[in-house]
Amino acid sequence: MIVEFARNPLDAVQGVRDGATVMVGGFGDAGQPFELIDALLEGGAGDLTIVNNNAGQGDRGLALLIQKGRVRKVICSFPRQSDSWHFDEAYRAGRIDLELVPQGNLAERIRAAGAGIGGFFTPTGFGTVLAEGKETRIIDGRGYVFEAPLHADIALIKALKADRVGNLVYRKTARNFGPIMAAAARRTVAQVSEIVPTGAIDPEVVVTPGIYVNTIVEVQ
Repeated sequence: MIVEFARNPLDAVQGVRDGATVMVGGFGDAGQPFELIDALLEGGAGDLTIVNNNAGQGDRGLALLIQKGRVRKVICSFPRQSDSWHFDEAYRAGRIDLELVPQGNLAERIRAAGAGIGGFFTPTGFGTVLAEGKETRIIDGRGYVFEAPLHADIALIKALKADRVGNLVYRKTARNFGPIMAAAARRTVAQVSEIVPTGAIDPEVVVTPGIYVNTIVEVQ
């Protein structure tokens, strides 16, 4: 796979169409690719399904996408916090749908998509409203719910460094959902703080291999 190096974030997200499913890395502010989200907003795509750990905070990033009416549905594990007012308003007004997924299930559904797994059974959510409409089984006397993999048209992630063939390393907890989202999406765009020559990253510390990365943009 040949990795493309975009001139700026707007060029990096070109081709995202209305109705796309977009995975966005980040755990709150940590690892959230704010510049790519701003570019997505500028690019004009709407009716989006967003997969993220939360539903945005404050007046930036995902929250701004929601406030501008670009998001049709959010799939996340933590939709409400003290500054999630844009999601709260849109949800209460019926302008946005929510699929609530426990955090471990969310991570595993994304990982399953990247690994080519057709789904998995988990005890999390069994016997609750989160299991409604899903297959359930009793295994060794314990209840389990079947969860399907989560795929996406594009993943927007943030890493610390990339080399010229697309290998990525992350900064501490900014790693979070980035690696599994890169594997689960048909196309992955990574914003990085630095692009280094091929070979400058020790292969032993590569987190996301370049085979999962399509476009890289350097953001200072």
